Amino acid sequence: MNRSACLIFNPVAGQGDSEQELATIKRILDPAFDLDIQYTTPEISAGELALKAIENNAEIIIASGGDGTVSAVAEALINSNIPLGAIARGTANAFANALGIPDTIEAACKVIVDGATKKVDAAICNDKPMILLAGVGFEAETVEDADREAKDRLGMLAYVLSGLKQLREFEKFTTTIETDDKIIEVEANAVTVANAAPSTSVLAQGTAGVVYDDGLLDVTIIAAQTRAGAIAISYHLLQTASNNEAAERDDVGYLRTKWVKVTTNPPQKVVLDGELIGSTPIEVKCIPQGLTVFTPIDQVLQVQERLDHLPGIKITAKNSAEEKPQSFITMIKDGVTIDGEEFIDGKD
Repeated sequence: MNRSACLIFNPVAGQGDSEQELATIKRILDPAFDLDIQYTTPEISAGELALKAIENNAEIIIASGGDGTVSAVAEALINSNIPLGAIARGTANAFANALGIPDTIEAACKVIVDGATKKVDAAICNDKPMILLAGVGFEAETVEDADREAKDRLGMLAYVLSGLKQLREFEKFTTTIETDDKIIEVEANAVTVANAAPSTSVLAQGTAGVVYDDGLLDVTIIAAQTRAGAIAISYHLLQTASNNEAAERDDVGYLRTKWVKVTTNPPQKVVLDGELIGSTPIEVKCIPQGLTVFTPIDQVLQVQERLDHLPGIKITAKNSAEEKPQSFITMIKDGVTIDGEEFIDGKD
């Protein structure tokens, strides 16, 4: 007897032919599962459908849509032990890409049919479930600026163009980052707390690949001193992420932690799993192995922390008044041209 599976399908996700895409999904999944198909509507969300499927004792729940659909279903399944299948049909498909789930319908369906599952981490951010990441400052402004019409028309390019616009409005803010064992004070442009993130989530890529099943959150701190420095950071993180290497610039810091609280002055906008949720402060706690997912990928644990080189940073160990020494920073000397004007990083 086939296992019962609820397919939660968003008919307006992506830019393809949803009827044809659903037919492909049914062709592959129907022989393997007792498939119940539920459609999202403006009135009924993917999260509500997932909770109903749990009440109806579905053995497997499959989400097909964009990141909003997949994240909403995943959030409903935290600590449930019900496996999540993801068939990504959106613009960024960040969750699927972060976990190495194929981005074609046929291949994603095959991962589910093959039946291999993995326990991955989830998190709670300000009492809200978090599957991917929380972005403070630059990350949040970029997501807000990349509107739905632009994303439908330009895809990932909408985020890139929005990011360039935000760089022109370069700002810093005072940041206090508290973990279980230390308090960090630094002037930052962006702070990203990631549970899972693809390489395209550039500002989460301080570490050598965000590890989604280590029981830890990956925190990346961007502390650019100039607008040109911010652009250089973005380019550096894009390169290191594609090569699965940790950032090596003196204006990028990172750490891994089970729990983190981020406070800023002035308050900064916060984006959680692609949606604006308000402003700082935020408190994020990892839920180790809180989600079961059909996925074919294993990960290798990488370097855990690099912080004390950041400009003007102060790190205080808890239960100790001793501060770690600061480093003097030499910025990159490569010129960067914006709108025909050349910017040069020097020493601060």
